[in-house]
Amino acid sequence: MTEKRLIPVAGKQMVKVFSRIGYQIERQRGSHIVMSKGDNILVIPNHNPVAKGTERELIKDAGLTVEEFNRLLKK
Repeated sequence: MTEKRLIPVAGKQMVKVFSRIGYQIERQRGSHIVMSKGDNILVIPNHNPVAKGTERELIKDAGLTVEEFNRLLKK
C-alpha cells in the first residue's frame, strides 16, 4: 500500500528530508529557513507542524511526490 496521505511534520524534519535530496541551507531569518539546490529555492517555515497546504507546495516545488517524501521521512 502506498502512503498518499500527508504526514504532519515540523520544519526541521522537512529540512532533513530536503537535505537528503541535495538541498543546502543558505540562511535563516526568524522562523524561515531558506534552502537551495541550483536555481531552485525553498523557504521552509520552522513551525511545528507546518501547515498542510504549505507542506504540499514545498514537496511539489522540490520535485517530489507525497509518497517519495514520506519514504524519505521514514529513513
